[in-house]
Amino acid sequence: MVEPVHSDVPPLVTVAMPIYNAGKYLRLAVLSIVKQTFTDWELLIIDDGSTDNALQDITDIDDVRIRILRDGVNKGLAARLNECIDLARGKYIARMDQDDVSYPERFECQIDALKNDPLLDMVAARALAISSDDQAIGLFSYIRTHKEICARPWVGFYLPHPTWMGKTSWFRVYRYTLPGSFYSEDMDFLLRSYRTSRFGMVPEVLFAYRVRKDIVWQKQLKARKAVFRIQLQAFSRGHQWNFVCLATSVLIIRLVSDGVRIAKQSMQIPSRRFEAVPDNVRKGWSKTKEQLLKYDNELKAILAKDNG
Repeated sequence: MVEPVHSDVPPLVTVAMPIYNAGKYLRLAVLSIVKQTFTDWELLIIDDGSTDNALQDITDIDDVRIRILRDGVNKGLAARLNECIDLARGKYIARMDQDDVSYPERFECQIDALKNDPLLDMVAARALAISSDDQAIGLFSYIRTHKEICARPWVGFYLPHPTWMGKTSWFRVYRYTLPGSFYSEDMDFLLRSYRTSRFGMVPEVLFAYRVRKDIVWQKQLKARKAVFRIQLQAFSRGHQWNFVCLATSVLIIRLVSDGVRIAKQSMQIPSRRFEAVPDNVRKGWSKTKEQLLKYDNELKAILAKDNG
């Protein structure tokens, strides 16, 4: 993998964004980083062997802070995230997914949280669930304190993975397990680190997390099994047999819940997976989206003028 030339002055934040066949959503995701109110960042886009030419859609986003790396190989998310960790020059690493949207104030708020509490290793942001056509669906759960976040590890940690921002030194201590667990890299990471780490979450909605309308149930079941296997390994090592029993109970409850959702989906009955979206949150998302689309149109107009 060839690393592009960059400034000798390291940024405060390195944004880790591995991508694979990002499609039409990549451009908005990248623009949401470019338009952050906090500007001292670098964006590492590592292409994991994509075949859809999505990177062509961002060639006109001319920003020296963006570094695109590709080697034509498909290694998986965990391997690519470890590469981002190794290449990071910032004091902090911020996660970002290829089809999501960061609100303009996201980095600024998370950096403030990390600076105000030096004991924090990682802070997440509250997220709004959006559909494939950018409509607000619901809010993810909000749990603020480290004690509350880690109170029930057998259930999980309500820290949306693409919203993480943490100390680069913390990421380098724990890294992502290889080979990566199926859609469970974050759970594995947190289960290995939570006993000796400190987490937080900012209360503001600062992130739009794209979810699929219809769940692929075979993948859902595979992900459930992967999480349970990770929990069994973690709790067995610590001889936490009560946690093993609780994790087993949670798995059974979730499988039953999945069955109900499958039935509702087949009968086209709406299923509530998130909290309701307040009017102010809906308006905030609309404002963010409009600002990004306006900026996108300005870029395209400049490109059209230059080509004309």
